[in-house]
Amino acid sequence: MKMIKVLIVDDSLFMRKIIGKILEEDDEIVVVGSAKNGKEAVEMNLKLNPDVITLDVEMPIMNGLEALKEIMNTKPTKVIMLSSLTTEGAKETIEALENGAFDFLSKPDGKSVSLNIEKISDELIQMVKEAKKANINLLKVNKVKKSKEEKISFSSILKKKAKKELHKGHKKPSKIVSIGISTGGPKALQTIIPKIPEDIDAGILIVQHMPPKFTKSLADRLNELSNIEVREAQDGDKVERGVAYIAPGSHHMTLSKDKETIKLNLDPPSQGHRPSVDVMYNSLIKNYDMKKLIAVIMTGMGKDGAEGIKKIRELGGITIGQSKETCVVYGMPRVADELGGVEYVADLEKIPEYILKHIK
Repeated sequence: MKMIKVLIVDDSLFMRKIIGKILEEDDEIVVVGSAKNGKEAVEMNLKLNPDVITLDVEMPIMNGLEALKEIMNTKPTKVIMLSSLTTEGAKETIEALENGAFDFLSKPDGKSVSLNIEKISDELIQMVKEAKKANINLLKVNKVKKSKEEKISFSSILKKKAKKELHKGHKKPSKIVSIGISTGGPKALQTIIPKIPEDIDAGILIVQHMPPKFTKSLADRLNELSNIEVREAQDGDKVERGVAYIAPGSHHMTLSKDKETIKLNLDPPSQGHRPSVDVMYNSLIKNYDMKKLIAVIMTGMGKDGAEGIKKIRELGGITIGQSKETCVVYGMPRVADELGGVEYVADLEKIPEYILKHIK
């Protein structure tokens, strides 16, 4: 059996030992080295040729973000970021996912770090195994697209903001688009949401598996890049056309019986997830007209959303699954397709076209 080679990068010797101990308890994983800063990580990546790197965000000499960019430029490798549960840590993590990181695990600051890492040991091992299988080409940064994005002038950003202001005020949409997504999601959403026109006659509900604070940073970033307004959902929000609502981390997002009000709750996780795609889908099944619903299931580990999207299709809703070839992790869409829940299979870049086709 071919072992999965992992390089551990953290400025804390204590953390390096804990992560190494967790990973080497699995028979399929071997730790080939450890580094205490980003500079060492870049050098060891070239020498040791690891399959996966666990990379701390905050480090001296060269931090995790700087190291990630250098790794993806010199020898692209699957990278799992370890980030603190802070607003700043969330912003840095979203940037890391933009720049090619496979996924991230959050860790709190202080003495509870070791306890938290022990609790997430199963998740870390699963993530390493999924990262090994991921297509590295889907994680590489599109340099052409990036350079264009960086050329956006301040005046154009102000114009875009002014346009969004004009569209404020409750405007009930004729349809709802519901998107379920997990690993690989932030980068995938940055591909499709900016392609959606501001005059779309639909509201968009998004469940992205993420902890608190990270969903706010993701919403803010998508809002900067998009023509439509993107915000982290709040309890009591009315679904408006041309607005995307991202479920806040650790809260389920549902639609109320009036067919237009978003409700958030702290009910138990579903299949280990809160927010849960299935919880969102099931509330739509219960409280919304299926003929006015477009459900999309995208890249991610596991099977959250598969059962829900199957019911949506059976009840007359339009269902779209992201293609295997364009998924960083072909888990959620695969299970949904196997259950018969996917009517249309679409490459990532084409998903906005499929959505718009069924709204007109």
